[in-house]
Amino acid sequence: MTEKILRELLRGYKSGAVTEAQAIARLKNFSSDAVEDFGFASIDHGRELRQGFPEVVYAPGKTNEQLKIIFRNLYERSAGNLIASRASREQFDFLRDEIPAAVYDETARMIYVDRDDIERDDSKKILVVTAGTSDVPVAEEARLTAYLWGNAVGTCYDCGVAGIHRLFAHMDEITAANVIIVVAGMEGALASVVGGLTNRPVIAVPTSVGYGASFGGLAALLAMLNTCAAGVGVVNIDNGFGAGVLASKINRTG
Repeated sequence: MTEKILRELLRGYKSGAVTEAQAIARLKNFSSDAVEDFGFASIDHGRELRQGFPEVVYAPGKTNEQLKIIFRNLYERSAGNLIASRASREQFDFLRDEIPAAVYDETARMIYVDRDDIERDDSKKILVVTAGTSDVPVAEEARLTAYLWGNAVGTCYDCGVAGIHRLFAHMDEITAANVIIVVAGMEGALASVVGGLTNRPVIAVPTSVGYGASFGGLAALLAMLNTCAAGVGVVNIDNGFGAGVLASKINRTG
């Protein structure tokens, strides 16, 4: 239940269009602590009301049937957009006939349903910047997540420090952005550079891109955590989804 639906329910009860019994029945079904237990999963239907977005499904480790049941249930009982992150094409093909509104993004590895008809605010644009092309899958996860959470999102890809003039060519976008997500592997230096160029919050996402001594993104993670640029926060390795959500929540506070 969204805040909009809850307001409509309360107005209906106040006007007499909804009886007390009907209101109680709906609130029992969609209360903020409503959890539906399937044995293999407990679906939190109150999350949309508490956080402004339905529960997001992490697809790896779930069977095709489990994912279909969870995603279908969320689709039927929520009003907002839906996300199944790190999903495979096989998982999407298994559920697509049952949920025709579902779309698969190959690069972001995301199954999603976009039910928004909102006009996104360009004055609070989130900018996603990558060091290299190899960082784009994680960046696209961040971009699509932020978009589905209702934000205007721009991108500047492949502008890392090895050719820093490529980054400076995007200074207009950097200056105009309200929140910046920087996605980088290797040594992760791009987050510090961008953090020193803007007064906006920067969310750094280390990726597992790089040769042996990058230790699967650990080198970039430590570099970003040790940045001397003020106002840079860091999420987990390859966590584009987490960066997209955090950027969205920062936008909502303004």
